[in-house]
This record gives sequence, structure tokens and C-alpha cells, in this order.
Amino acid sequence: MSLFVKDPQARIDHAIDWSACLAGQTLAASEWRVEPDEADGVTVEAAAFEAQRSSARLTGGRLGRVYRLTNRVTLTDGQVADRSVTIRVEER
Repeated sequence: MSLFVKDPQARIDHAIDWSACLAGQTLAASEWRVEPDEADGVTVEAAAFEAQRSSARLTGGRLGRVYRLTNRVTLTDGQVADRSVTIRVEER
């Protein structure tokens, strides 16, 4: 799992390139979630996906808090895969 630092005022895009593990498949669906889900926490403002890549625009977050951002994708053959990153909120 990777660690990223985010300013609470920043609006950042995070993307995952799934191409290395698709084995001829493509993304059919993508969803993002942030844990913990709390007031003023990091939120997914917008999300998108293409055949081999998914992305999310992140906003907010409480100073000093650590969040887990998880992307769950469904492949064209029905397989489901997750990838997560850790986000720490700090003044930058």
C-alpha cells in the first residue's frame, strides 16, 4: 500500500493504472470509497475510468488524520479487484 500526503485545501486527482494485471481484460466498472467516512473527511468529488485506468478527484480531509482510499474495479469477464492507498492530511 502506498502513502500520499494531501493538504486539506487541495483538490487532487489520484489514478491507478491497472494495465499490468488485466491479462487481456478491460475495466467494466470502477468505484471508490474512503475510510473512515466522516464529516469534513477526504471525499471523492468525481470519478472516471477508461479501459485500463481509473481516477478519482479528492477533496477535504481533517488535519492529522489518515484515510484509506480504495478503488474496486470489475473486469469485463466479471472478476473484481481492489487496490488501496493511504492518505495522510497535512498542511503543505
